[in-house]
Amino acid sequence: MRYQGEQAIGLIETIGMVPALLAADAMLKAGDTELISYENVGSTLVTVIVRGDVAACEAAVKAGAEAAKSIGKLTAQNVMKRPVPAVGDVVSVHDVDF
Repeated sequence: MRYQGEQAIGLIETIGMVPALLAADAMLKAGDTELISYENVGSTLVTVIVRGDVAACEAAVKAGAEAAKSIGKLTAQNVMKRPVPAVGDVVSVHDVDF
């Protein structure tokens, strides 16, 4: 699901895949968002990226952060409100296609 720049993106970064997967599940259930990418950053850091409108991404990031913290370590969270289309080249490195 390639990001084209028309919507907000929400990002969660955790230590380990298990908290990242729980965060991704919570993010997708919390609002009208789509999973667009994940990234194994290195040193066990995993970033999960969703897209949607600003309110949906804010709700998703909040839910994902709480979920990740409940079983592991959350290292970062952020909502980027309608970033420029060039950001799509970065966040779509491991884009998720359904």
